[in-house]
Amino acid sequence: MARTAFSTQLAILWALVAALCMALVGIVWLMIVSAQGQQVALAQQQSLAACDAVASRYNLSLQEPGKPNTDLMHAVLDVVLARTDGVEGGFWSSSLHSGSPPPRPAPPDGAPPDASGFLAYAFPSYQGSGIKRDIPAAETPLILSALTAASNDARVAARTVRNGQDAVLATACPVAGHPGLYVWMLTRTHPALGVLGETSIAVLAVVLAVLLGVSLYLALALRNWRRKLDGLEAALSGAGDMETVVAMPGERDLDRIAQSVNRYLERTHAWQQQARKLETQLAQAERFAALGKLAAQVAHEIRNPAGAMRLKAENALAGDSARQQSALRSILGQLERIESQVASLLALTQPVTLHCEPVDLATWLHEVVDAHREAALAKRAALSADVAQSAQPEGSRVGHPVFDSGQLRRAVDNLLLNALQHVPAGGQIALDASRLSSPSGDRLILHITDDGPGVPDTERERIFEPFVTGRADGSGLGLALVREVASAHHGRAYHTRTDAQTCFVIDIPWQPSS
Repeated sequence: MARTAFSTQLAILWALVAALCMALVGIVWLMIVSAQGQQVALAQQQSLAACDAVASRYNLSLQEPGKPNTDLMHAVLDVVLARTDGVEGGFWSSSLHSGSPPPRPAPPDGAPPDASGFLAYAFPSYQGSGIKRDIPAAETPLILSALTAASNDARVAARTVRNGQDAVLATACPVAGHPGLYVWMLTRTHPALGVLGETSIAVLAVVLAVLLGVSLYLALALRNWRRKLDGLEAALSGAGDMETVVAMPGERDLDRIAQSVNRYLERTHAWQQQARKLETQLAQAERFAALGKLAAQVAHEIRNPAGAMRLKAENALAGDSARQQSALRSILGQLERIESQVASLLALTQPVTLHCEPVDLATWLHEVVDAHREAALAKRAALSADVAQSAQPEGSRVGHPVFDSGQLRRAVDNLLLNALQHVPAGGQIALDASRLSSPSGDRLILHITDDGPGVPDTERERIFEPFVTGRADGSGLGLALVREVASAHHGRAYHTRTDAQTCFVIDIPWQPSS
């Protein structure tokens, strides 16, 4: 995505540069064309004005009526053309007049004019040495073309020849009152911008070429820089293991980034090694602490019954047979307590193995509750069980949840025993089962609620940890077993309190049997 955006930006940049260069070229071309057109128009006006001025003064060259004088013709041309820089011209006749050299026949109609018809010529503003009196041979065809048009139409005619930025203009006009006699003018235009203009155009062309070259260089440099940046990005993407060394891209700025990243990776790798060592040491310390806590709890749970048994045994040795019998019964009770603690501890340390099968939830729930009826009656507590309508089966085996009934019963038994321990006389204990729909699938929810005092706030976060108990005679292993059984079913167990009641929840997948 980023590479596409970069290519688009580069294309836009190139388009802008090309448009700028084309606009500059167009502006210069329009300036040159406009200036050249103005120069040609001005030259035409000058030629026409000079032609009319000379034609109107032709009579001044006549010594006598009908007898022109060549020298006087030259004088008229010199006087008029001296005031018009760069204009040359003369007189031309299709048939010679009286007072001229011997007459010659006029050219037939439609025939090109004869170059021998030139009578006089002058170029007063000529920059060379001396007075120029020879007619320019190179421009003679152009002059004769203008004279042809003027003689055919008997009116002013002009012809123009362009050569690049130069132009040559020939203008011919008839002399009023003298049929067959014409005045012609020749002028030249030069580059519209002059010498400095040509230099400016050359400089501008060089600037445009340099601009294009710089743009091309920048484009290639940016492309190369982008390629190296992509390589650096790929190297950084592969440096997640903190052991890969990022290669230098070969670009000074990017090399600095790569060096900084390598230094960061080196420091991070060292920090990770140090962190792993600290984690190992911490794990060892935690294991030792756990072992110490476990040893202390086990010693405490066994030492108290062992001390009571020792006291009973000593009393039995000093007493009669009746006291001995009572002591033996007490010792057996303490042994059962130790055996229960050891069994709970072994059950917690061994993994929970599940044997799941479809279970009739209502029947199973009432069996679990019935096992605790006598304890509830002794506590004068009301014990109830209820299966929500959402958890009712749809057939004989259709819709039944699938779980390990024995393991889950151990967990519920521990929660019911815990509730019986904390519920006050005349209290209520309820075991409810429901089916809850969720995006991840249906779930079986078991609620064990009682109206006992609840769990202290300081112990709520740790209530499911081993050896954490709120009773002086408790082992703190029952709730830990509940958590293990729920986890084995890919569920969870947690504590909550609503409506002034304590509630323990077991939440496991429903896992329908069909």
